[in-house]
Amino acid sequence: MKICPSCGLKYPNENDRCFVDKSVLEPMKDERIGTLLKGRYEIEAPLGEGGMAVVYRARNTLVERPVAVKVMNANLAGDASLKERFRREAKNAAAVAHPNIIEIFDHGETEQGTPYLVMEILDGEPLDQIISRGPMPPGQVASLGVQVARGLARAHDFDVLHRDLKPENIFICRGADGALSIPKLLDFGIARSMHDSRLTSAGQIFGTPQYMAPERVTSIDAGPAADLYALGVILFEMVTGRLPFLSNDIPGFFIKHMQEAPPKPSLLVPEVPRRLEALILELLAKKPEERPVDAHAVTKALEALVPQGAGAPMPAAVPQSARPPANAPTLPPTTLERWAGRTALFDQMLHRAYPGGSAPPNQVQALAEIRSILARIHELRSAGLKEQRKLEQMESQAQEGRARLGHAVHTLAEDLSNAREGNRAAQKEVQPYFDAERNAQEAYGRAHDKLEALAGGRRLEAPSQPAVAAAREMADALDRWLLAKGAAEKAHRWVEAKEREVKDLEFQVTALRAQLERLESSYDDQRSSAEDALAANGEEVDRLETRLTELGTTFVEPLRTRTDLGDLFAQLGRDGTPAAGLRRPS
Repeated sequence: MKICPSCGLKYPNENDRCFVDKSVLEPMKDERIGTLLKGRYEIEAPLGEGGMAVVYRARNTLVERPVAVKVMNANLAGDASLKERFRREAKNAAAVAHPNIIEIFDHGETEQGTPYLVMEILDGEPLDQIISRGPMPPGQVASLGVQVARGLARAHDFDVLHRDLKPENIFICRGADGALSIPKLLDFGIARSMHDSRLTSAGQIFGTPQYMAPERVTSIDAGPAADLYALGVILFEMVTGRLPFLSNDIPGFFIKHMQEAPPKPSLLVPEVPRRLEALILELLAKKPEERPVDAHAVTKALEALVPQGAGAPMPAAVPQSARPPANAPTLPPTTLERWAGRTALFDQMLHRAYPGGSAPPNQVQALAEIRSILARIHELRSAGLKEQRKLEQMESQAQEGRARLGHAVHTLAEDLSNAREGNRAAQKEVQPYFDAERNAQEAYGRAHDKLEALAGGRRLEAPSQPAVAAAREMADALDRWLLAKGAAEKAHRWVEAKEREVKDLEFQVTALRAQLERLESSYDDQRSSAEDALAANGEEVDRLETRLTELGTTFVEPLRTRTDLGDLFAQLGRDGTPAAGLRRPS
């Protein structure tokens, strides 16, 4: 395929020039550019490329909304496990629905079976680029960090682990004031349920070694604490401008994460606040149980460090990015609008070139077919817009449901976080009672053994001073054991009550997660027929637009040499577009 660099019309490879303005056609470097995905997403330009996928700028042609489309590399599309991870990225990111997690609008497979995601398009800069410029102010670290922790907390609340948290997967978006202030978590491609290891084979390690928790190196069953460890590495890097551990190879990173203590950030940057340093070092603890109990606890700790007046934006009740902004810029003309202008010019060309109505039949027929095709495209666009609105209504309902359940889960999860912290504190508080019971039991055992040794395994026939002393020692030890045992039992009952509180809250959170799964399943079933209709609709529109280009070329070429049509060809070169400032209803 070739494309006109001026107007974007696509042509077969045998064409050399655009019929609109005679621009020299250029080969399409990426065959996807200019194509219509699933009947409504027009691929416009590449935004970035990684080892697994290419991300394009695109637009939803039915509602003229800019989006980003992530398409798996075609050479990987045959790998079933990778396709499943791609599908999970869509499922996981869509389900958690949080302002600090990139929003997924749509997902599916191309006609060739290649998975794709349709996402919100972001304006800003990846965190790794910001870090590359040097240490960040502690206040900014806390303000961005608390939002990352909120997004992570939401993912964990819904049973989703990220498993590859790193600065490259955190995009800092511009706020209303233009400042880089709103982080979004990206790339849930290797994310999974906390209880689902089906996508990980024994011996496989997924993630980035520089940010990998010690338990991730040795076990595929690492839990939420592994994401918290990665967050600790990121916070360390943000405040110091470097990683906590440096190595020239991957095994070196693994060894250091497992065995070496990280340096104190304040040794590298003295201005780092001690509370922030303490939190970072706690997140980098080698044992998962020594890190904060969960992402909610990290959120609370970071909220206390955000400078006064710098408040990090709070999550909105319902994500807004799916809606067009109220101050949307003037929209470019649609295919129909462009071709309506061209058709009017074609009419004028015919009347001027053949004033007696003696136009050649092939040109008359071409113009008639153009009109017929435009009428059909209008019908298809109207039908497509109706289906799109159906989808948007369904998505709006799904968003409201996600937001409602998300709020409920968030509230319960915060209670659960407090309960876990209370349980951990209780465990520490009662440990001396358990230690005292054990010590008293051991002391009684020693006194008992001493008395038995004095008796030599026989009944004592007469009291002796050593035997009396041993008996008294054993009796005293027994008294202390009984007292310690009573205190330990009371402490145990207290801890059991704390554990029951945690389990009860975990049960409630699990029940809400199940509700969300049912909501998503219902939404998937409802949208399937609407999406099939849109795809078929769009495919027909794409074929018809290609035919329009062919007909336009057929009509124009015999008239190109007519000097009396110069002004009309000049207008055609301006594409016959509507007057500036015209807006269309969305």
